Amino acid sequence: MSKTRLVGLFALLGLFGLLLYQFGLFVMVVWLTFNNPNTSAFMRATLTELRADNPNAKIAFEWVPYDRISPNLKRAVVAAEDANFTGHNGVEWEAIKRAFEYNLQMADEGRSRMRGGSTISQQLAKNLFLSGDRSYLRKGQELILTYMIEAVMSKKRILELYLNIAQWGVNVFGAQAAAQHYFKRNAAQLGSTQAARLAAMLPNPAYYDKRGNTTYLQSRTATLTRRMRMVDIP
Repeated sequence: MSKTRLVGLFALLGLFGLLLYQFGLFVMVVWLTFNNPNTSAFMRATLTELRADNPNAKIAFEWVPYDRISPNLKRAVVAAEDANFTGHNGVEWEAIKRAFEYNLQMADEGRSRMRGGSTISQQLAKNLFLSGDRSYLRKGQELILTYMIEAVMSKKRILELYLNIAQWGVNVFGAQAAAQHYFKRNAAQLGSTQAARLAAMLPNPAYYDKRGNTTYLQSRTATLTRRMRMVDIP
């Protein structure tokens, strides 16, 4: 066999392997449409990191169905993370463009502050299946998974999954564990201010878990308390 044909064969095998991998992910997305996960890629990565210092470390997580999560939290999270959640098809390209331009400006100024343009659907794809890596390859896979999720899941199911696996502390994942950890109550009992505070923590939950109710967190909570009345939820 000639070298050219050999290279072509390996390329074909590589493409077949990639397609098989994507099909496997799609099967998992379909499975999650009807079944509740008991872990996620982010939970596993966090647990591995915590056990490097403490072999006995555990993740705080308890699944609760959509109807047992306070509407206050649903509204607060949508207001904080993705105000157009019910109106888009999974990806807000204009928001990604604005975030990219902002991050370039911060880099030019030598500042580390970053802004994300991800929708709730994109964050769900990342948290369920991927790592926290910021590479373009990982971002591309995130977009593919996002469109898979939007193709087979309702908005209600997407939000239910997201609220149950989102990170809310050093080792705290999901609305129920967060409500217990911070307010000693169930997720169904969260008031508007409590819900807004949890939503405000989402960009950096481990930091706020350690630092407590900072001045910025208080300000952001007040803002979200006003905004959450204006968003639609499934």
